[in-house]
Amino acid sequence: MERRINVAVFFENIGKYISRFNDAFVVTIELSIISLILATIIGIVVGLINTSKSKSIIMKILKFISNIYIVIIRGTPMLVQILIIYFGIAQVLRPTGFSWLRLGGTFGAGVVALSLNAGAYMAEIVRAGIEAVDIGQIEAARSLGLPYSKTMTKVVLPQALRTMLPSIINQFIISIKDTSLLSAIGLAELTNVGKTVASTWTSQTMSLFCLMALYYLVMCTVLAKVAKIVEKRLSYGR
Repeated sequence: MERRINVAVFFENIGKYISRFNDAFVVTIELSIISLILATIIGIVVGLINTSKSKSIIMKILKFISNIYIVIIRGTPMLVQILIIYFGIAQVLRPTGFSWLRLGGTFGAGVVALSLNAGAYMAEIVRAGIEAVDIGQIEAARSLGLPYSKTMTKVVLPQALRTMLPSIINQFIISIKDTSLLSAIGLAELTNVGKTVASTWTSQTMSLFCLMALYYLVMCTVLAKVAKIVEKRLSYGR
């Protein structure tokens, strides 16, 4: 009986807070879209660098830097990365007089942290996808006189995309859920708002956290469904 009363009270009073959850939901979506676009760009660029056959000094330096970047990101917790980017950058800039600059506040720091984190994993996905393409097709394209850039954009990447897509979508879903870690720097995303509301409405903590989980579930499920549609269309185009 008590549980029924609590549920009734929850639905009776949730209207006071639902707008805050909706606003946080929008922030989370905006954060996810921007950071995932940037992460995809980073992943493609770094992935192409790591699969390049060029022996030039510049390319060797770029490969070294990209490998260090991937090792650092994959070898440290994302929460630590967020704290370093938000608090550490300000501390480093303090002697220069720009300590107020925290990469555009919590939202900007969140975008940078998510983009760099997901970008490292995306780079490995891109590298693996490119290496999965039959080397004979690459050699055939080069023998026809196609430059490296066109070989990649016209021959390699379209084929690699079919292989990479499931891993890319999986990384997108992971990154969406990782936005919850940004509550550590006070960004008004879903988890932070959920914890704030729960701290003032302690009798409905479980219900509030379940509502918060539902928002994440909706985002990830929609993304997974869209990915399935795209994957089917790509398979039809073979």
